[in-house]
Amino acid sequence: MSRRPNIVYILNDHQAFYGHDRKGSQGPKRPCFEKFAAEGAEFTNTYCVSPMCGPARRSMLTGLYPHTHGQVHNENDPEYKHEVYLDNLAAGGYKNYYFGKWHAGPGCAYDHHCEGLSETGYGNPYNTQEYDDYLKRRGLPRAQHRIERVFTQDDYDKKHYFPKLEEGKLYQCEDFWCGEHAVGVTVTPKETHEAFFLANLACEQLEKLAGQKGGEDDRPFTLRVDFWGPHQPFFPTQEFLDWYEPEDIKEYPSFRNDLHDKPYTLKMEANRPLGDGENIIYPNPLPWEDWQQILAHCYAHGSLLDAAGGLVVDKIKELGLDEDTLIIWSTDHGDAIACQGGHFDKDSHMAQEVMRIPLAMQWKDVIEPGIRCSELVFTCDIPATMADVSMCAFKNPIDGKSLIPLTRTGQEGEDARKSWRKELMCETYGHGYGVTIMARMVTDGRWKYVCTDHGLDELYDLKNDPYELKNLALIKEYGARREEMRDMLRRQQELTGDPVAMDQLIVCA
Repeated sequence: MSRRPNIVYILNDHQAFYGHDRKGSQGPKRPCFEKFAAEGAEFTNTYCVSPMCGPARRSMLTGLYPHTHGQVHNENDPEYKHEVYLDNLAAGGYKNYYFGKWHAGPGCAYDHHCEGLSETGYGNPYNTQEYDDYLKRRGLPRAQHRIERVFTQDDYDKKHYFPKLEEGKLYQCEDFWCGEHAVGVTVTPKETHEAFFLANLACEQLEKLAGQKGGEDDRPFTLRVDFWGPHQPFFPTQEFLDWYEPEDIKEYPSFRNDLHDKPYTLKMEANRPLGDGENIIYPNPLPWEDWQQILAHCYAHGSLLDAAGGLVVDKIKELGLDEDTLIIWSTDHGDAIACQGGHFDKDSHMAQEVMRIPLAMQWKDVIEPGIRCSELVFTCDIPATMADVSMCAFKNPIDGKSLIPLTRTGQEGEDARKSWRKELMCETYGHGYGVTIMARMVTDGRWKYVCTDHGLDELYDLKNDPYELKNLALIKEYGARREEMRDMLRRQQELTGDPVAMDQLIVCA
């Protein structure tokens, strides 16, 4: 390697991953990501630092826990007072490009030395001039979606100006927000979908950068693609929906869980008719046959995003840029769809389906193909990794660690794995917008403990109960294990400077 690598970071948003590819059931098909992971390093035990978009996404920029960077839920937008890896890379000589969703606090990527496409807040790609120009260049119509199912959140919809959608009608996403509580089909070509729009913008930029290679401005670059999906609304094209047979999607293991031993956070469900406006209805009002259709759309939407991400990876290789480019592909957090009684969305809880995420990296001739790392990894490690390979270090300590040592082979890799973290803490302060909750999660890989303010605490043996069906915190025989996990949480809180005291959380004696 003659110079610092380029860095390409592909980020999905809100992805159904953990538990959905179980044996005996048709799950999400991700051929591009699976090929990408097989040809590089896959981190098979990766957690998001927070189950909420804003906190998780700012942690991916700063390498810090939300309790340090200050964006603790989706509603608050404190100013940036900590280093952002994009600024550090720009100061270190990198050219920065960013295409897609921001949703990480005030401003947008333009405020951090980036070119490309970035909107403040959550944003809507279909409202941008760049989208109009893209359609014109390619002779494409505006994206249009046929609505097949709508979930409503009366107060939430009014507060956030979500449009009123009608089942059976065609819909164009032209409001400030898209209708997030919906399932349907994109009836226009897949290239009109936001995912292919962003992927193609990124590919066009990569072609320009390849043309500059060896020229006067041959600085290394970082390019980030932040898709808006597969977050709801689930609007795949028919091409990807045809990949799935709904009847082959078996009932999710925790779908019929009555949640009697769960904290109140797992009982919250605002989407009607699944909830009454506050709590989930048990048994679930929709039969599993309806959920099979919903999940088929969810999985197909994920497959569409997979294909769009694959376009970017293929373009890098086609242009020969993979010779000196680190490529990272992940998501900000998971999705609670169909789990723990049958939710439609994530919320303020810390179920495995929300906390566990995919992560893989490629770096030709540096990361050998076929590496699988089972160590405890989380999203703060990604900016730490980019700081490491770019030699643009954070000036102040961060909570993440570079993942590169875990990808080494031989004695070097073995030593790195032996010294890697054995405990990991994640956190949430709730969704915001009137829902403020404090909870902390800690795991050693097998055992998982969750402590929620004013709620039951949770203890799971993930080896024997991967779907968290039985809360062991309420069983006397596991009292010693629960205390061990509480001690582990206290250690992690002290290590990370967490200001939330355990006494504020523990109510289950």
